[in-house]
Amino acid sequence: MHDDAPLDPFAGDPDDPAASLGDPDEDTAPLSVTEREDVLADLADLEVFRALLEPLGVRGLTVDCGDCGKLHYIDWDLLHGNLRHLLDQGLPRVHEPALSPDPVDYVSWEYARGYVDGVIDSEEGREG
Repeated sequence: MHDDAPLDPFAGDPDDPAASLGDPDEDTAPLSVTEREDVLADLADLEVFRALLEPLGVRGLTVDCGDCGKLHYIDWDLLHGNLRHLLDQGLPRVHEPALSPDPVDYVSWEYARGYVDGVIDSEEGREG
């Protein structure tokens, strides 16, 4: 399996600041069938969002982080990688917010979904 996560700069370091968080290789419970279906649906949505929004200059989506309470700006490739990791490993990746993103380059998941719905409604209106 290919893992596109960045290399751990503290790998092998006995003073690794994340050592107190536990062993990342510990077995975790696999996603439930419902959770797995939800992640697969998110991946499918993400492909459509990107196909329609990237040509307009949108670089990715904003995500409200429940862990740190901040808004994260995440580009398309990283979003895809994060969802694949969740699907494959059963756990989300440790994350860091982007460095000085331009908020105008990102939209919320809800905005992206609404945009796609609008495109679909527009296409259906032309056909009817």
